[in-house]
Amino acid sequence: MSELAFLSATQLAAKIRSREISSEELLRHYFERIDRHNGDLNAIVVQRRDEAVEAAKKADQELAKGTEQLGALHGVPMTVKESYGVAGTPSTWGVPEMKDNVVESDALPIQRLKAAGAIIFGKTNVPIRLADFQSYNDIYGTTNNPWDRTRGPGGSSGGSAAALAAGLTGLETGSDIGGSIRNPAHYCGVFGHKPTWGLLPPRGHAMPGVLSPSDISVIGPLARSATDLKTAVLTMGGPDEIAARGQSLNLPRLEKQPESMRVAVWRDDEMAPVAKEVSERVDLIAQTLADLGAKIDFDARPGFTAQHSDFVYRNLLQATMSARLSDEQYAHALDGVAALDSEDKSIDASVRRSQVARFREWNALNEQRTHLRWAWHDFFNEYDVLLTPVMATAAFPHDHRPMRERKIQVDNSPQDYGTQVFWSGLTCGSYLPSTVIPTGLNEQGLPIGIQIAGPEYGDLITIEVAELLEQEGFTFTPAPDFL
Repeated sequence: MSELAFLSATQLAAKIRSREISSEELLRHYFERIDRHNGDLNAIVVQRRDEAVEAAKKADQELAKGTEQLGALHGVPMTVKESYGVAGTPSTWGVPEMKDNVVESDALPIQRLKAAGAIIFGKTNVPIRLADFQSYNDIYGTTNNPWDRTRGPGGSSGGSAAALAAGLTGLETGSDIGGSIRNPAHYCGVFGHKPTWGLLPPRGHAMPGVLSPSDISVIGPLARSATDLKTAVLTMGGPDEIAARGQSLNLPRLEKQPESMRVAVWRDDEMAPVAKEVSERVDLIAQTLADLGAKIDFDARPGFTAQHSDFVYRNLLQATMSARLSDEQYAHALDGVAALDSEDKSIDASVRRSQVARFREWNALNEQRTHLRWAWHDFFNEYDVLLTPVMATAAFPHDHRPMRERKIQVDNSPQDYGTQVFWSGLTCGSYLPSTVIPTGLNEQGLPIGIQIAGPEYGDLITIEVAELLEQEGFTFTPAPDFL
């Protein structure tokens, strides 16, 4: 029955509707697999089994009654990133001081997933403050990659991707401010989607008492198929109660045959060099689309430099992330900036200053970001999607040293750990959607994904390109030790 665990959420929902399996049976199947495999992975760190069993039984009863208009995820068991508010569970963000922060109500996206019929039975691991390409913390420990337990699954939605790749859950939803959906999808060989900023209201995915959406940060799904991404986006997406007075969800579709598509390719960059095997996977996807008739352009770029885009994103990112610091940590950051030489114009100094930026300084960066957004808008009037790497390499070995000491080996050349945010920041900083698809394994047996970016609110366009490529063979492959 192990193959059942690796089906897409769409396939699982269909089996439940056709009564090939009940929701409760499927849920208990995942429980059995968690008991057998999660010890090696430490992907699922919170479980609510009794509540989930009752919800699954209710879902089966509703189906037996012939209840009309069942949700798209009716009866499908799933987990969610630990940082989401799920009533009766801790939401710590990996911060030891928050280990007793038990949430009293469901986050809005959790409410919407449940309304669609999903059975939420657990939560998955994260790094402290959701701020790493690895997923470990002092509360829950370290999550391992299903393809190689000596390596990390990515972060900050690392537990999410690992649980999917190991067949421990039917669907997942994470969050992304610097690749936190996309790098775990890439490292673990699953699909992931970083939505347009604000498209999926994040209320309840926040520190205690916080209602304001965070700049740059988004919530979004991880899955074993592109179609699952679409279902999850349409389930969680749309205006919140305030905005719903005057807004509704109406996203454009691809509505093009491949031969009418124009595809730009950004396969590598001196700002953040990627391994040869990674850029070759970008080429492979480009060639696949070319074989289907699409026009491919390797030289097309939006009207700004990579350096400028990276500078604006990094500074806005640090300003946003500093809001998650404790008062003591923020005071330390202030002292550090005060000690900087006024003539120090290095990237490190700029980033540190942005952590304590005045509103006037932040507003100037936001203005630059708005110019970038309009440049992207013009670009996507000419091109349907852009193909890029996700990260510089496949999954790397666990490295829990201080971040400033970490290096990533890119074709035997060491690269600063933080350089990795370039490819995620390219789209994230300008609010663009991007979808990650698996492209298969490298010679070490590790997955490699690529990123399909599109215009703001072009979420279904990037996902539907991923669906097209999935039909061409770029599909999810189960991690072999978990079959």
